[in-house]
Amino acid sequence: MTDTAIRASTADPDERIPLGVVLIHEDRPMDRWRVARWHVRGVVAGRAAAAGRRLLRCGDRSQQWLIGGLELRLFRDEAEGYWFNLSGDRPRLFVICRPEPGGGMAPFLITADGEEAAAYEEGDDQVFPVPMPPEVYRQVERYVLTHFRPRPKRKRRRVD
Repeated sequence: MTDTAIRASTADPDERIPLGVVLIHEDRPMDRWRVARWHVRGVVAGRAAAAGRRLLRCGDRSQQWLIGGLELRLFRDEAEGYWFNLSGDRPRLFVICRPEPGGGMAPFLITADGEEAAAYEEGDDQVFPVPMPPEVYRQVERYVLTHFRPRPKRKRRRVD
């Protein structure tokens, strides 16, 4: 499934927030084998996370990478999804990754919309939810307050 097939919006994003992803690779022993496991530790906000992949830490069985050059793109037609995310107990960002040839993992999209993340999860992509950093929370909150108005609840009429 392509990125454009999932995203309903074809318009340019209203706002872009530069982010980097801290990705962990671990070799876990299972019986006589070693199994590679990937997970996302979190996201780093700001332009400090320059484009590219940088090794932060290397141990016997694990490596920690910073993948920069990503961004959270906010679209007006997805503001309701952002609002639901922010109004929950634990606001999250969703890092969507694809396996690379050779066993690697490459994050290619970060979203604050849980429904968009679920659509990617239905495909072959891996979705890693991570806590939303406070500085990103403030920017998304400002965006939602500017662009989203909840619809008033209406009573339904009975059809006899």
